[in-house]
Parts: sequence; structure tokens; C-alpha cells
Amino acid sequence: MYAVIAGSPINLLNEAGQAVQISIHPPSSYIRANCERILPDWKNKSSMWVVIVLQRSCYQLVEKTVEIEAEKEKLREKFMRFAFDVTFNLRDQGYLTDLIDPRTGYPLLSCPGEKPHDDTAVVKALLNYPIIQNECRVLVHPVWGMAVYPSIFISEAPPVIIEYFIRNIAPLHGWIGES
Repeated sequence: MYAVIAGSPINLLNEAGQAVQISIHPPSSYIRANCERILPDWKNKSSMWVVIVLQRSCYQLVEKTVEIEAEKEKLREKFMRFAFDVTFNLRDQGYLTDLIDPRTGYPLLSCPGEKPHDDTAVVKALLNYPIIQNECRVLVHPVWGMAVYPSIFISEAPPVIIEYFIRNIAPLHGWIGES
């Protein structure tokens, strides 16, 4: 095993050479304060880690066009396939883990709470990336600009275990090498 520094990104490339950036963080103050309203199954969890998955988009995600909506759906599906594999592997090890649907903000394996999760707000809080208010809120990545698709999964597993599964499962989804 190796030491994991919370927040240090895992930089990968997808099959098309587009960057994927994954980082593991303690929960934001908003998640800590609203955990039971977002994830009611997660009562009294002292250990919780937020995994941010940022995928570089082919397009700046500021407009609503057929091409951009298709790109967002492709990136959502890619995230969900990857995150389901990581999530189920962590759950098989006994760690409560769930992924948040980027479209709805609700968990996919836990009971949905009364409040949706806000991936954009969490990325802003944990990575301090600016947000542009448009039809929807858009992140501004320091290198990719507005060509970034954010998504989140949450686990009680220690960061070193989460990173182990990320690094072993990412290549199975075409996310390889350090960018």
C-alpha cells in the first residue's frame, strides 16, 4: 500500500485522450451539516469521503445544444459505469458507498433524501473552482475551462482503499495512465 494525500488528483486519460481527474476529499461543511437530508441511510457515520470525478468534455458546457446534451449524457454514462464498479467493490469489502446521479442529485443505492446533492457546489467547496451561473451552473476548471463534467461518489472506506479500487478499476473503463 502507499500513502494517499486527500485532495491529490489521480490524473488519467480516456480512450480518446481526454483527461479525467479524480480526487478524494473529506466532506464539505454542507454535506456534513445536511448528510441525513441528502443520504438518510448514512446516519451517524463518522467516516465519510467524497470522491470527485471530473471528465474533460469535448465541448464547453455553457449552451444547451443537441451535441452538448449528447456529450453530457455520454460522460454521465461513463461515470456511472465506472462508479458502479468501484462502489460495488467497496461495498463487497463492507464499506458503505454510494454514487450520486449527476442528472438528479440523488443517490442510486441508498434511499433518496429530502434534498438532492449538488455536485457543482461540492466541487466549488472542495476544489475552489469558480462557477458561472447560466441556464444551469457551470464549473470553470483551471485548465479545461468550462469543458468539465463533474460527478461524485461517497464512501466510508479509507482513502487508501478507495484509491486502490479506483486505480485497479479505471483501466477496465479505458481510463489509463497519468495524464
